Amino acid sequence: MTTAYPNLLKPLDLGFTELNNRVLMGSMHTGLEDRFWNIHRFSRYFAERAEGGVGLMVTGGFSPNLVGQLAPLSSTMNNRATAFLHRQVTGAVHEAGGKICLQLLHAGRYGYQPLIVSASATKAPISPFKARALSTKGVDKQIDDFVNAAKLAKFAGYDGVEVMGSEGYFINQFLCERTNKRTDKWGGPYENRMRLPVEIVRRMREAVGPEFIIIYRLSMLDLVEGGQTWDQIVTLGKAIEKVGATIINTGIGWHEARVPTIVTSVPRGGFADVTAKFYGEVDIPVCTTNRINTPEIGEDILAAGKADMVSMARPLLADSEFVRKAEQGRADEINTCIACNQACLDHVFQAKRASCLVNPRACHETELLLTVAPVQKRVAVVGAGPAGLASATTLAKRGHKVTLYEADGDIGGQFNYAKRIPGKEEFYETLRYYRRQIELLEIDLRLNARVDVDALKAEGFDDVVIATGVKPRTPRIEGIDHPKVLGYLDVLRHNKPVGQSVAVIGAGGIGFDVSEFLTHEMGGHKEGEQISVQAWQKEWGVNPAFEGPGGLAERQPTPAPRKIYLMQRKSSKVGGGLGKTSGWVHRNSLKHRDVEMLQGCTYDRIDDDGLHITVSSKDGKTTEKRVLSVDNVIICAGQESFRDLHDQLAAAGIKSHLIGGADVAEELDAKRAIRQGTEVAAGI
Repeated sequence: MTTAYPNLLKPLDLGFTELNNRVLMGSMHTGLEDRFWNIHRFSRYFAERAEGGVGLMVTGGFSPNLVGQLAPLSSTMNNRATAFLHRQVTGAVHEAGGKICLQLLHAGRYGYQPLIVSASATKAPISPFKARALSTKGVDKQIDDFVNAAKLAKFAGYDGVEVMGSEGYFINQFLCERTNKRTDKWGGPYENRMRLPVEIVRRMREAVGPEFIIIYRLSMLDLVEGGQTWDQIVTLGKAIEKVGATIINTGIGWHEARVPTIVTSVPRGGFADVTAKFYGEVDIPVCTTNRINTPEIGEDILAAGKADMVSMARPLLADSEFVRKAEQGRADEINTCIACNQACLDHVFQAKRASCLVNPRACHETELLLTVAPVQKRVAVVGAGPAGLASATTLAKRGHKVTLYEADGDIGGQFNYAKRIPGKEEFYETLRYYRRQIELLEIDLRLNARVDVDALKAEGFDDVVIATGVKPRTPRIEGIDHPKVLGYLDVLRHNKPVGQSVAVIGAGGIGFDVSEFLTHEMGGHKEGEQISVQAWQKEWGVNPAFEGPGGLAERQPTPAPRKIYLMQRKSSKVGGGLGKTSGWVHRNSLKHRDVEMLQGCTYDRIDDDGLHITVSSKDGKTTEKRVLSVDNVIICAGQESFRDLHDQLAAAGIKSHLIGGADVAEELDAKRAIRQGTEVAAGI
């Protein structure tokens, strides 16, 4: 078969078994792992991706024992009853023609529970609990539990296991001086600190036999002070190969690292060169990972000889048919992961079931069913923003005849502004996906069309979905009509010139986006073009040679072309409402560009002198009057629902479905909009 991706789709011979291609679905915790009553959902989730052609899949992390759990009662593989239950998962995957490994993850001091243990008695910044230091015998007990868990995984029908040796978890904690202060045989010189993973893999291989996949997740870049050096990483990789690992997977960064590793602002394939440097040090297959979200990126990495496999985790959440579409020459139909983290990682850290912003069916395959509708209808969808696009395409997939109206000259709504923000270029991919779906599903798209009640009545639609979105809210501030005042649409849509000093009112998602936009040279790079890996490494302090403890380098200054003040009325932390796993990146990026963030602000007036504000202290006991002598004041103070058509239809006695920002406009929320649009369409 002729294919555009010969290296990506090439089988991989592991000796005792063969993988159909070079795509590894990397481990993601989804929440489905944690409760036995979700086993049927867990099974369907993986079966659908096996049907989609993934070469090898890895589950979310399962602890080998109670002290290694991520949280109380979270996923554990430590008894035969649990293992027997997992035969539903492995059976479904094998029936679909796939292969699957169970990830064994001991949280160590990262556990969010009081029983945690580690190499030494230390406390991680991401857990409220301090870990207890294991005794010498206690370390041996953890190894025994890892081995037992691997045997149980084999009993459960898994094709192998992945040993989680990176990301700052238990094994990684033994490897680094940062967290290993021991003086016994498990601490001190690196030869002792690396003994734990070597013994785990050695004893595991002896227990499971030769025909069982053992993936070792090797931390090739710790990105923390006191991390491993490159020579140590290579030494460990060779030792892991020697004692029986089948595949070495790349691990990047600790969860407490101050360098982003998977958010959308990280360049595509941004860490492939780490794996490339390691590649050739061992003879077993090596897998690279992080921000590989298109078949083209995966193919380029493999063709360049940087790895034997590529790991894609969230891209398989976004589109379970990713590999099959690439195989069939339908790559333009792939629903690309935009690395937003909003519905996957952020959900997991909130103890909610994971999903995907661009694919709300992810992890809900047994509930959000997109079956053919029993009655085919003619449906109008008004508004082609995220909610309208999700609704229109879902309706069409279910067999309805859909007419999609959009007042602007292009689809996308708020996505057209988001895609212009440096670091959010992936939104171009989402719009490309929807354009292709509109074409394939033969949706009647009518652009530059402001439809009214009479027009909808004249068409005789059976159902109407209103997705007319939002309009910016104008706050009541004296001088709001001053010439130096701009709205965020003036900047992001109409390209109005902005001066050298700017005050941004409103520190929600839009305020941060506008600030990020203005800290870059407007028009300084081609729209949709990502920052280069080299420039990104300089900005975030990653050693381009990946040498030195943790692979860190001194962070290079990144001057902004203008002075920016970002303000909010609340006295809480600026940007506190942003995503848990990405908010810190946005705050850090702006601070690095000297954006001044102010909380507790009252906006007194705007005049020729600038923006007059009163700043209250955190406790509210003191205030300070300030005048910000700025060239422009940009309003990012929220939105209001644009729902006039819905109200007019209701007045005319015509029922319609209200979705997206037209329904709720507290904050721009594409995740809610797409999910709501999909769910409403699934019910029509």
